[in-house]
Amino acid sequence: MGGKVKNKRWLKWLLGILGVLVAIAVAALIFVNVYIGKSKPLIEGEAAVAILDSNVTVVRDDIGVPHIRAETDADLYRAQGYVQAQDRMFQMDLSRRQASGRLAEVIGADAVDTDKFFRTFSLRDAAEKSWDGYDAEAKQVLEWYAEGVNAYMEEAKESGDLSFEFALLGFEPEEWTPVDSLTIGKFMAYDLGGHWNTLAVRHWAINEFPEDKARELFIEYPEDAPAILAANKQSQVKVAGEFDASVIPPEFNGSNNWVVSGDKTASGKPLLADDPHLGLSTPSIWYQMHLESPEQNVSGVIFAGIPGIILGHNEEIAWGVTNVGPDVQDLYIETPNPDDPTQFQYEGKWEQAEVRDEPIKVKDGKTEAFEVLVTRHGPVVSNVLYEDEDPGAVFSMQWTALEPTLELQAVLNFNKASNWEEFELALEDFQAPAQNFVFASTDGTIAYKANGRIPIRKSGDGQLPVPGDSAEYGWEGYVPFDELPQSVNPENGFIATANNEVVDDSYPYHITDFWAQPYRYERIAEVLEASDELTAQDMMDLQMDQKNLYAAEFLADMIANVRNSTDEYNEVLALLEEWDQVDSKDQAAPLVFHKWMKQLPETLLSEQFPDDVFEMLAGKNHITDEMMRNAFAGDEGAWVTEYGGLEKWLLDSLETAVSDIEEEQGSDLADWTWGEHHQLTFPHPIAGASSIFAAFLNPDPVPIGGSNITVQAAASTPEGNVNHGASWRFVADLADLSSAYHIVGPGLSGHLKSDYFHNQVDDWAEGDFHETEITEDVKGSTLILKAE
Repeated sequence: MGGKVKNKRWLKWLLGILGVLVAIAVAALIFVNVYIGKSKPLIEGEAAVAILDSNVTVVRDDIGVPHIRAETDADLYRAQGYVQAQDRMFQMDLSRRQASGRLAEVIGADAVDTDKFFRTFSLRDAAEKSWDGYDAEAKQVLEWYAEGVNAYMEEAKESGDLSFEFALLGFEPEEWTPVDSLTIGKFMAYDLGGHWNTLAVRHWAINEFPEDKARELFIEYPEDAPAILAANKQSQVKVAGEFDASVIPPEFNGSNNWVVSGDKTASGKPLLADDPHLGLSTPSIWYQMHLESPEQNVSGVIFAGIPGIILGHNEEIAWGVTNVGPDVQDLYIETPNPDDPTQFQYEGKWEQAEVRDEPIKVKDGKTEAFEVLVTRHGPVVSNVLYEDEDPGAVFSMQWTALEPTLELQAVLNFNKASNWEEFELALEDFQAPAQNFVFASTDGTIAYKANGRIPIRKSGDGQLPVPGDSAEYGWEGYVPFDELPQSVNPENGFIATANNEVVDDSYPYHITDFWAQPYRYERIAEVLEASDELTAQDMMDLQMDQKNLYAAEFLADMIANVRNSTDEYNEVLALLEEWDQVDSKDQAAPLVFHKWMKQLPETLLSEQFPDDVFEMLAGKNHITDEMMRNAFAGDEGAWVTEYGGLEKWLLDSLETAVSDIEEEQGSDLADWTWGEHHQLTFPHPIAGASSIFAAFLNPDPVPIGGSNITVQAAASTPEGNVNHGASWRFVADLADLSSAYHIVGPGLSGHLKSDYFHNQVDDWAEGDFHETEITEDVKGSTLILKAE
C-alpha cells in the first residue's frame, strides 16, 4: 500500500514537473512568437517619416508587391529605401557586409577567411572609387535612398522592432551610406563577372599534366601564344590548397531572354521575356517594386539595397538581360622581391605595390591583421604571399569591375527612357558586368546589345595567366561601344540569348571561348520560329519548357556504346530509349540521364585533381562533352584512352549513377522519379546553423522538373537540392504596358511572419505568373508614409 502511495506521489510530482515544463515551453513559444511578430513590417495605416517633404502612398498588392506613389523623385527614392528596409533590412546588411569583407564582425572567426577573400577582391574599394565618377543627379538619388533606409532603421531601433536575426547575432545595423548600395552592385558584378578560377586551374594543369592531357582541358588550346605557355611553365604559382572554392560563384549563373517583333505576335506588338538565373534563396535576391512620381512610372525588380528598377518596364519600353560572360578577369604571374614582398618586378625593376591595411574585426575575438597588395595590374589574389617567406610567383588580377563604373547611373536613366535611342544612350554607363540586353518599345522596335567593358589585350586571349613583369601584356582599352554586338529589328522577327555564343568568326574582337552550351538557346529559337501568332501566355509557357536537347545530342550514342560492352543495364537503357526527352518530375529517365552526365567528369577527371582544384574547375561537363564528341567520331583522346576507352568510361559512370539512385530510391525502376531527387529549395542564410531554424525559415521542398540545361532552368546540388535557377520570371506584352507578368520566388518579404515570405514557392514550381499593374487602380494593403 505504501509503495502505491509513493508511486502515485512520484507520478503526481513528475506530472507536475512536466506541466511546469510545458507551461514554460508554451510561454517561451508565445514570447518568441510575439517578439518576432513585433518586427513584422507595418503595411497598413500610417507611419510618420520625418525625412519626407510630402506624404507617400505605399500599396502592397495581393502578392506583396509595393506600389509607391510620391509627388517628387526625392520622396519616391526615400520611400523606396524605407520600404526595402522594412522587408529586407537584415538581407541588406548581410549583403553589404559580405561584399565589404565584414562578416566576421557579427558572425565570428568562421567568417575570417571569407572576409579576407572579399577584402582582397576589393569590391568596397572599387565602389568608393566609382562614387567620384557619378553625376550629381545619381549621387542625389543614392543619398535620398540612404535617407529612407536610415529613417526606417532608426525607427526600428528606437521601438525595438529590428528583425529577430539582429538579436540572434547580437548586433544592430550601422547607418546606410550611398557606397553601401554601390558595393552591393559590385558584388553582383563579382557574381557574374569572370573566370579567374579557370585561369588558375589551367595554370596548374599545364604544369601537372603532359601537353596532350592539358590541352583537352581547354575549350581552345592557345597554340598561337608560345611565350604565354612558356611563362606559365617557368614561373609556377601554387594553386592547390591556396584558394577557397566555396566562395566562387556558381558556373550556372546565366539567364534566358528574348524579344519578338509584332510581325510574329497575335497582337501585332512586341513581346519580351526575361528570367535571370541566379541562386535561389530566402529571401530572394530580387525585390519587385512599382515606382511612380510625376517624372516616372516604372515596375520590375532591383537588388535589395539599391535604388531604382534594374530590370522591367515603364509605360513605353521593356527590357531584360542575360550574362554575356566575357573574359574580363585576367591573372598576371607576378614575381615578388625576395627582400621586400611588397615590391614586384616590372620591366627589369622592382615596382612598389599599393599596400592597403585591412584589419579584420572578429566577434568575440582579437582583430586580425591583414594587408591587401595591389600591383599595377590589380590585387594580389594568391594566399601564398602571406604564408611562405619566398613564394616565387603569385597571381594578381585585373578586372573591369575594379575600375570606377557607373551602373546605377545607367539604371536610373533606363527607368525614364521612352525609346531605343534613349535606352541605348543610357547603356553607355552600364559597364560591369557585361550583359546581353534585349529591348522592346510600344513603337514596335525590338533591339539587342551585348553591353559592358570588354578588354582588348596587347597579347593573348585571356585563356591563361600572363607574365606580369613585361609591358608586352595587359589591356589597351575596351571594345568601342559602337562596335559591341548589336541587332535592331532583325528580319527573322526575334532575338534570343541564353549565354550562348553571340558572335561568329567574323567578329573582330575576342569576347570569350567559354560560352554556355547551346541547348537552351536552340530550344527557345525552335519555339519562336514555329509561330507567327505568339502571345504572352506562349512566352510564359516557354519559360517553363522542360525539353532536353542535351539528351538529343548525346544519349543515343551513349546507349549504343554501353550496349556494346554489357547487357547488365538493358532495363535502364530501355527506360532511356523510351523517354520523350522532357525533364518532367514524374519520369525516371531524367534522373538516370542527369546522374549519368554529372558522373562522367567525376569518373574521368576527379582522381587526378586535388579536391579544391577540381571544385574550382568550371565547365566540367563542357570539357567531357567535347571528349565524348571526339570519341564518338573515332578520336578518343588522351584522357579517355588512359582511362581504358570510351565504353569503359561510359559504363563505369552509369554503374555509379545507378548505384546512387538505388541507394536513394531503391532498386525498383518503377519507383524512380526525377522529382523525388530533384526538389526546389529556397535556403535561408541562417537556416544552416540549426535544423530548428531550417524548419521555420526554409519552405518545404517541392519536387520539380527542368534542369540546368532546359529553358526552365533548375540546377541542383549532387544531393538534388534545386538551389539555382530563374530568380525572377518576367513577360511583357507591348500591346499593353499597364501591366506585366512576374514570379519572384519564394516571396517578397524577408520576415518569416509576413504573408509574403514564402507565398510564391508553389507559383515558381508551377509557373503561375502574377499580373502586376502600374495604374492608379491597384488594390491592396495601404500604408501612408506621413511627412512631418
